[in-house]
Amino acid sequence: MARPAKSQWNFGELFTPEQTRSVLSVSDLTTQVKRLLEKQVGTVWVTGEITNLRSQSSGHIYFTLKDAGAQLACVLFRGEPVSHRNLLQDGQKVVLQGDVTVYEARGQYQMIVRAVEMQGIGALQAAFEKLKQKLSDEGLFAPERKRALPRMPQRIGLVTSPTGAAIRDVLTVIERRQPWLEIILAPCRVQGVGAAQEIADAIKLLNEWAASAPDARPALDLILVTRGGGSLEDLWAFNEEVVARAIHASALPVVSAVGHEIDFTISDFVADLRAPTPSAGAEIITEAAFASRELVADASGWLHRRVHQRMERERENLEVICQRLQRRHPRRQIQEHYQRLDDLQAGLARVAAQRLREAQTNAAHLSHRLLRLQPGQRLQQSREQLAQACKRFVENARAALQARQQALAHLETRLRLLSPEQTLARGYSITSDAVTGRILRHAAEVKPGQVLATRLAQGAVRSVAQENVTPQ
Repeated sequence: MARPAKSQWNFGELFTPEQTRSVLSVSDLTTQVKRLLEKQVGTVWVTGEITNLRSQSSGHIYFTLKDAGAQLACVLFRGEPVSHRNLLQDGQKVVLQGDVTVYEARGQYQMIVRAVEMQGIGALQAAFEKLKQKLSDEGLFAPERKRALPRMPQRIGLVTSPTGAAIRDVLTVIERRQPWLEIILAPCRVQGVGAAQEIADAIKLLNEWAASAPDARPALDLILVTRGGGSLEDLWAFNEEVVARAIHASALPVVSAVGHEIDFTISDFVADLRAPTPSAGAEIITEAAFASRELVADASGWLHRRVHQRMERERENLEVICQRLQRRHPRRQIQEHYQRLDDLQAGLARVAAQRLREAQTNAAHLSHRLLRLQPGQRLQQSREQLAQACKRFVENARAALQARQQALAHLETRLRLLSPEQTLARGYSITSDAVTGRILRHAAEVKPGQVLATRLAQGAVRSVAQENVTPQ
């Protein structure tokens, strides 16, 4: 006999005894999630677009930060020393720094904003997206056309303003990491009208200079296009099509290092490599040389780095402890109570407004009904209807009385026609036994010598029967 197949389900694992499972309340679970978020995520920078912005009478500001795929609830408390507070509005593109936490009353994760940076929007942003899509469709951003940078460049071209902060940052980093690196500067303006054409001309000039070098090898290894941070308007020269075309046409690899880490320009997408800042661009270019110097660094340098790393770790630990202390500060609890108070006030205002609207609607409805009913007019109509009913009652009673009188007269006439007197008046008579008074209807009932009483129309006659004659 075949053995039954063993079930793939282990029901003993599905049904865990009550004493082995831990059941949390909603508050306990929310508290654990809050602690986990604050510990694992903590303070972060987030970019997005503001929507549903609400300023409460308490001075606190609530809004939602969204992008194409998600949204994040944010709160900016009144006491936070944040610049640009008055510039916040729906549709504004911003970069926020804050603490990620959970508002336990609603079980909703949110960010408590500590810093705000504005970003450009409107016509410039639309033009940026339009040009970006156009160049992307043409293949200028294709990954396969990106060229690798030389591992250890010896001479580079630099396209930037000779008086800006970017060139100082680049030179400082290169001096520290690869001081023998040669730099050919093609100066240009990096902001304002005509700056885009100057940048494009500088890139073209460096390519022509490298191509005309008598040496067999290229006179330049790559070109670094850079400038410091600024607003969308300040960086707009690097979003012009002429700059993108010049970078694409460059025979030398191009590194774009424009603005801060959060800034993206068209030149970043077209370039062979994008660096988040001018200093980072210089570090990328000198990475191989700097790594080689580290390999031959003496023990004191190694010890210095280790001490520096340890100090960095301790600093990070100190920052974590400070953040934890800040999160547990009584002010944080007060802020959460402020937020809950704002929610309750908003809810109370909504309920009061709703009740007021309902009362107004009911009053209007009752007034409308009262106008439709019009008691005075209804009473006058009822009086008229009562008078008409009384009149119809009298008329109907009179007509009924007349009909009954006519019917009575008709019955009297019929009764008179059917009465014995009328029959006697027509010549008939009624014969009865004079002794018993029984009316005789058949001759067979009469016996000879029987005394009969005959009633006529006028008077009565007594007679004695002589012979019974039965009709044939």
